[in-house]
Amino acid sequence: MPNESTIFRQEALEFQSRGRVAKSDVLRISPQGTNWAYWLLIGLFLASCVYVVFGRIDEYATGTGVIRETGRSIVTAITGGTIHDIAVQPGQTLEAGQPLLHFDDFQERIELERLHKDFNSQQVNRLKNPNDPIAHQQVASLRTQIETAERRLKERTLLAPRAGKVQDIRIRPSQLVNPGESLLTIVGENDSLAVIAILPGHYRPLLKKGGALQLELNGFQYAYQRATIDAVGNEVVGPNEIRRFLGQEISDSLTLQGSSVIVQAQLPSRSFEAGGRRHEYHDGMQGTAAARVHSQSILVALVPGLKALLERNDE
Repeated sequence: MPNESTIFRQEALEFQSRGRVAKSDVLRISPQGTNWAYWLLIGLFLASCVYVVFGRIDEYATGTGVIRETGRSIVTAITGGTIHDIAVQPGQTLEAGQPLLHFDDFQERIELERLHKDFNSQQVNRLKNPNDPIAHQQVASLRTQIETAERRLKERTLLAPRAGKVQDIRIRPSQLVNPGESLLTIVGENDSLAVIAILPGHYRPLLKKGGALQLELNGFQYAYQRATIDAVGNEVVGPNEIRRFLGQEISDSLTLQGSSVIVQAQLPSRSFEAGGRRHEYHDGMQGTAAARVHSQSILVALVPGLKALLERNDE
């Protein structure tokens, strides 16, 4: 019959009385491991303190960056009309004054031919009546009209305003264009590339010439390109002024809101590296531009009251 005076079973008591059970601890901890863990924690704590005191947090002005050819020339239509033919191809080298394209000049040629016929008729009439002042007046008037018609006919051929290379052609034969529309772009062989950064306007007092500008192009994630700021706009402007500065061919693809400042920076080369390969920059490429405007200690960021104290001590 089991002993009811104890909570242990009789078999357990008998096994214990034989002395075959080794004594053990509830939790056995190695002293050597404890020492290593202790000093490791102390080291991590000290390293964290040093990082908090000497580490810094940078603040960046971030906005849209656009690649632009600094010396490019956008050829626009002086007069409107239908394009008859295009005399150049993309990538072709040009000389100043070389024909670029011809507008349809059928009406101008008919008008010039009619004026020449009238002029010849009036010349015959003047020879028959050399003392007639009206005949002399009509001849002079027709001569002026012929000069005007020849000038209009000449304007139907668009000439290159400068020497360079045809970069982009935005028109096609038989297309109707209006005065002022962009037709093509000419760039020089030695023209450089620049980054036009559109940054928030409230950062204007913190942006300085000579500072660093970082650009991450769309489609090339983490391939950061670095440039040096050459110019910072003196005024904070709105979206319409930004669009006017960039040009219609670029501004239509941007979403602009609020006031901004225009920052320009020169790129060190015409190509960049991404994914182990070299790529060429192209006018109009866009990305995210960032310029460092402020830096402060991590300790000051964690305890903002220290900032006022440090500034008071500097005085």
